[in-house]
Order: sequence, then structure tokens, then C-alpha cells
Amino acid sequence: MRFSRRTLLRGALATTVASALPQFSFAAQSLELGNARIDTLSDGNLVLPLSFVSDDPKAAPILKDYGITGPEVEPPCNLTLYRDGTNTVLFDVGAGPDFMPSAGKLQAALDALEISRDDVTHVVFTHGHPDHLWGVLDDFDEAIFANAQHLMGKTEFDYWINPETVNKIDAGRTTFAAGALRRLQTLEDQFTTFGDGEEILPGIASRMTPGHTPGHMSFEIRNGSTSAMVTGDAIVNHFLAFAAPGMMAGSDQDPDLGAKTRVALLDQIASEMMPIIGFHLPEGGLGHVERVGDAYRYVPEV
Repeated sequence: MRFSRRTLLRGALATTVASALPQFSFAAQSLELGNARIDTLSDGNLVLPLSFVSDDPKAAPILKDYGITGPEVEPPCNLTLYRDGTNTVLFDVGAGPDFMPSAGKLQAALDALEISRDDVTHVVFTHGHPDHLWGVLDDFDEAIFANAQHLMGKTEFDYWINPETVNKIDAGRTTFAAGALRRLQTLEDQFTTFGDGEEILPGIASRMTPGHTPGHMSFEIRNGSTSAMVTGDAIVNHFLAFAAPGMMAGSDQDPDLGAKTRVALLDQIASEMMPIIGFHLPEGGLGHVERVGDAYRYVPEV
């Protein structure tokens, strides 16, 4: 397998494709996996209160070690594009224009790779949070990826399309539920659901990784003798999630379950020495996991 790193959409290309964002550069990483290719695409970044990471007092020294001392964090958003010569698969679709002004930049990243929306054959969702789902519709409430089959785990799909979820979810996430409900109802006929452990496409197997959301899925991509794990938000940052994986995360809807899921997932990835592709990990989100005593370290591929 071979890694490469490039910076896309600079200079003249940045002016033509993303003239409204002259300071924004779309960094991508790529990985050759057997005879297939994986690229990570930047959708921009989020701006979140530090409490969304953790409010555990034990987190403070770890955050300080990583230079995180302010009231906010700005996690990057990395989407994954997989091409095997037959299928062009996009994992998550980003935030679109309605969530945060710093996110929703996927179209420019696709343009930089000369990938059109019509080229995408499948859109696979890790979960239903805004930065992963809300970019699925255009301004006319039609599918952005009109030619693509849309796939989401059944537990996750059923949770967000249930009209009662907006009344049961905690108050800080009611807009998440309302936004997911509208989008899933609009495109319900275009969605296919699946369960844990299914091969949803050749070489792509689902892995239930709940806690961040009730039906969050990760995906093991295997081509030939090599594999990589798309973790979505099961591993949501490169600091606390690795240095203290058992610590509860403020962004998880079920923090206790999320911690248990994270510990098990990191153990597998490190033991099998497979590349990890994380939605909110730095430097394009593609790297590997090293054990450090009872904890772990994220090492980006650059």
C-alpha cells in the first residue's frame, strides 16, 4: 500500500473553484489499497465549545499537552472517497450550507479531484449528525448525488426518521434531529438500510460502533490483502480519544457506550496495524494507531 499527501486547490485553482474562499485550501490524503484508491476530502471544519470534547477535570492536562487551552475547538471534517474501478463510494456527505459557515466545502474538494456528483455511485453514512448528513440535499430539496444509492445502518436510519426522536433527544441536539428527519423523509425512497457485519458493497463491511449515536457504523474496506477502517465519529479527535480512550466524550449521545466502543475499536486497529480514516482527525484524517502503554497515539500519514 502507498500513501501520498497533496495540497489541492491553491493559487489559480482556488480562485476559479472557490473564489469566495480565497484563504481556504483543500488538503487531501490518498491511499492505494490493492487495486483500489482512497482519497480523503476536506469539508472544512467545525467550531465547537470545549465541553463538546469533555468536561472531565482529568482531561485538562491532556488538552494542555496538545495546546488546547481556549474555550473552543475547531475539528477538521474529512470525507472518504473510495474508487475500485467499478464503484465510486463517498462516505458521508458533509454539512452542506445550513450548519456552520466554516463547513460544507465538499463541492470544491470534488472539483479539485475532477470528480462530478454524477460519478458517485454510492453514498454511505456513518451516522445522522449534521456534519455528516446535512449536505445530502440541494437548495431545491433534491438529492445532491442524484445517481447514487444511499445507504445507512438500519438502527441509525430508524432512529433519525422517527418523528418522536426530536422530542426525546436532549435539548442541545433537537436541531440535529429535526434536520435529519427532514432529509431522510425527503429521500426515504433512495435509501437502503443494512445491519451489523454485512458486506454492503464488494470489499466494504459494516461494523456497528454505537455510542456517539445509537446506530453509528464504521466500515472496514478490504481490497486484496490490505484493509483500512473508516471510523466516522466513533473516534472523534486525535487527543483525548487516543490518550484516554475510556474517558467519556461530551459529543457522544451515550458517553459510557461510546467509551467502550472506542476502546475496542482502537484495540482492533492497533492490533491489526490497519490504516485509520477518521472524520475529525488532523492532516487529512488518514494515519495509523500506535500503542503507548494502556493508551494510544494517532500518527498521521504525511
